[in-house]
Amino acid sequence: MNIEQFYLLFLQAAKVTIDSRKIAENDIFFAFSGDNFNAATLAEKAIDDGALAVIVELPEFENRDKNIFYVPSTLEFLQQLAIYHRSKLTIPFIGLTGSNGKTTTKELIHAVLSEKFNVQYTAGNLNNHIGVPLTILSIKPEHEMAVIEMGANHQKEIEFLCTLSQPDFGYITNFGKAHLEGFGGFEGVIKGKSELYDYLRNNNRTIVVNENDPIQVEKTENYSPKITFGAETSNYYFESFSEEHFVGLTYHGVKAVSKLTGEYNFTNLCAAASLGLHFGISFEKIKHALELYTPTNMRSQVVKKEGRTLVLDTYNANPSSMTASLNNFISFEGRKTIIIGDMLELGDESEKEHQNILKLAQDLHFNEIITVGKHFKAVNSSDLAFENTAELIEYLKQNKIQSENILLKGSRGIALEKVIDFI
Repeated sequence: MNIEQFYLLFLQAAKVTIDSRKIAENDIFFAFSGDNFNAATLAEKAIDDGALAVIVELPEFENRDKNIFYVPSTLEFLQQLAIYHRSKLTIPFIGLTGSNGKTTTKELIHAVLSEKFNVQYTAGNLNNHIGVPLTILSIKPEHEMAVIEMGANHQKEIEFLCTLSQPDFGYITNFGKAHLEGFGGFEGVIKGKSELYDYLRNNNRTIVVNENDPIQVEKTENYSPKITFGAETSNYYFESFSEEHFVGLTYHGVKAVSKLTGEYNFTNLCAAASLGLHFGISFEKIKHALELYTPTNMRSQVVKKEGRTLVLDTYNANPSSMTASLNNFISFEGRKTIIIGDMLELGDESEKEHQNILKLAQDLHFNEIITVGKHFKAVNSSDLAFENTAELIEYLKQNKIQSENILLKGSRGIALEKVIDFI
């Protein structure tokens, strides 16, 4: 199947999907193969359900009379179609990556830019070699701007995602101790995330820089064009403040307070505000967007429950984000209990990093420290060290937490959100 020929069919489609359960009228279905199942077997049913076309990678299922097309690799065809579609688009693309805060920053940028533009952006955390092309292919003629989140846990992944999305603007939220196993240590993280800088530099695109981050400053020194924030000599200078646990920023004396907790979210707010100002959005509208945005994705989310304050940050965890969360939470008034889950994908550094976080928690003198997961249990001799969330839930059924403030922070694989109903 020729990309150029198929593109004419793509332009007639409602959307592209890889989920057979979500096929609707006029969709294009990419039938991926797995270890135990090949979705090509669903091709005929997809057409019966209203699909405009189906892409399969088993030749025996091809039926061109029904718009079922064989390709050697559905994934590669999806990616090539996305590249071809991207080549036809002239709207600004903003790409972002980083160790922490990618999704929150992406959501904030979308909220701010939507005050003036019709913006398409990465849904959820579909930020990999499948999610990025799906996002690109979801861009329609009515969209005026795109925000693409790019995730990675190995070298060269960001480089590849840049070839797909071809960003005009790029921002790296930070360089932290995340995916150390895949990147090969912290220096590998810096190198891997900086592939976004490499693409932008090689293509004379604009880099967004937090000038309070020495790594960002060093990596972009003497580069132009760039949008800067953080220092008084930057393009945009903001001051931080907090109000009832929520972080905000001040621009030229005007305050905007978010519904996000944690000083670490200040730079996420700054990045969104900087891009808004760059694209001609008034700060009053930026303030409206930042104050209206409500986190619902278990990232820096504050929830009130039965008179207590719960901080839900259970979507991801690494040593950098865990340290920031603990240091923020200790400032809450009243008794404080932390429930912290394992940090995954740390490789040889895992034991040391879990020990460091446990010691930090102990040094901060929280009223109660509960750990969940095998890695923490290996370094924590306390009776409040649990192997998994199921064990913790059984404990909570008999032992109610007394603290007014409770932090839940852990990697996605630990699924700490399951304990909320038992707190």
